[in-house]
Amino acid sequence: MADASNADHILAGARPARPGVITLARHGEPALSRKVRFNCAAYGEWWERYEVGGLKPGQTPPAALVETARQAGVVIASTRRRSIETAQAVCGTRAFATDPLFIEAPLPPPPWPSWIRMKPSHLGFFARFWWWFFNNHAGQETKAQAELRADQAADLLIDLAASGQDVLVLAHGFFNWMIARSFKKRGLRMLVDEGHGYWSVKRFTLA
Repeated sequence: MADASNADHILAGARPARPGVITLARHGEPALSRKVRFNCAAYGEWWERYEVGGLKPGQTPPAALVETARQAGVVIASTRRRSIETAQAVCGTRAFATDPLFIEAPLPPPPWPSWIRMKPSHLGFFARFWWWFFNNHAGQETKAQAELRADQAADLLIDLAASGQDVLVLAHGFFNWMIARSFKKRGLRMLVDEGHGYWSVKRFTLA
């Protein structure tokens, strides 16, 4: 039987040299055009098409993101097509996991009259505002449910990174922000914040 000092040495050797880094990346630009104007009902139909659509052809992921994927011990995409195609573009032939835990929070249109018409980006902003502050969920996931899911996602990623491996998530802008919010509540330190654009990243460390 090993003595206490040897046991301590064995345990110390088993610990990772450092916790892993967690990178949350937004998907690339979707193919569905935003150069339209419509009312809230039509926006709801547009968002349904957006949710099942893929990426606009001809995009090249940032070299830094490709390198992040190369170094990551774990790469996870959401189960949405635009997220999966982003992972394929970033990872090449490397395998990656998919998990519905990381899909985007819903965007049900606000209950506005049909004569109000806007671009998708503007209607999306107001849809998120109504969902977040007025609980306008139209039978879909509520803010409280999405916050619980973001906490679950954060805990999963922290557990993966605690083993010493870097983790890359290729998912969605607003839900990535919600996960980042959960990270901050848990004391993680932000290393990088590139905002909310396509291919942008937020990076955190447990240390």
